[in-house]
Amino acid sequence: MTQTSGELHAVDWTKHRLYVDEVGNSDLGASMDANHRYLSLTGVIVNLDYVLHVLAPGMEALKARHFVSHPDDPVSLHRKELVNKRPPFESLRDPQREQTFNEDLLRCLREWEYVVLTVVLDKLEHRERYVTWQADPYHYCLRVLLERYVLWLRRHNCVGDVMAVSRGKKEDSRLKASFRRIYEGGTEYLEAATFQQRLTSGELKLKKKDNNIAGLQLADLIAHPSFRTVLARAQNQTLPTTFGGRIGRLLEESKYDRSTSGRLDGWGRKLLP
Repeated sequence: MTQTSGELHAVDWTKHRLYVDEVGNSDLGASMDANHRYLSLTGVIVNLDYVLHVLAPGMEALKARHFVSHPDDPVSLHRKELVNKRPPFESLRDPQREQTFNEDLLRCLREWEYVVLTVVLDKLEHRERYVTWQADPYHYCLRVLLERYVLWLRRHNCVGDVMAVSRGKKEDSRLKASFRRIYEGGTEYLEAATFQQRLTSGELKLKKKDNNIAGLQLADLIAHPSFRTVLARAQNQTLPTTFGGRIGRLLEESKYDRSTSGRLDGWGRKLLP
């Protein structure tokens, strides 16, 4: 999945998937409270053959090394439960076991092959600048994320689809409709033909977090560190020495999409408006 410049002559029909997870508040209301001010969507691009043969088995092996995970009752990795050391992750209450797991996870995050796209929306600044909303915040971020994904597919001359975390029956229906509109009508910056040439389906796939889908678990693990990294860099701050900060540096070093000159902003990470 190394970035190359220019277009290839033949389409690579090897399929990729963008796994999407969210961080923050998607309500229209905004406040100075950081818990309500921002919405972030992170997409992780992975080759589906790689998911089958490397990522999914590797993630199951990671879980088996540190937790009680059986095929009949598999553990799903969720950052919030890991951080709070809730069952089935209570073994992480032991500092030594937590450190061992963290180092193992970092090694996996470094070795696995994937590309990261993160879009962060500052709802307060957007409201002050534009007064009225053109779209639901989640749908707005999804549109920008999809534009970058499709451009990545075009640059690499390959195809793919999209899977996101289910947000409930009513919201799922709205998300599917929003995705379909983009696929059928394009956006302000990309015509519909570009989406239709690169996306293998006009339907957004939605799955629950507890479905033990490796790509969604990967997106869940890096979504919050990536969100914090985008904010820190936008505010000219150094990344912390915390575990999340270490993940952020790893993403900057090798996982964010980037231009041929190495530029991350506007490519693998985007702060809106």
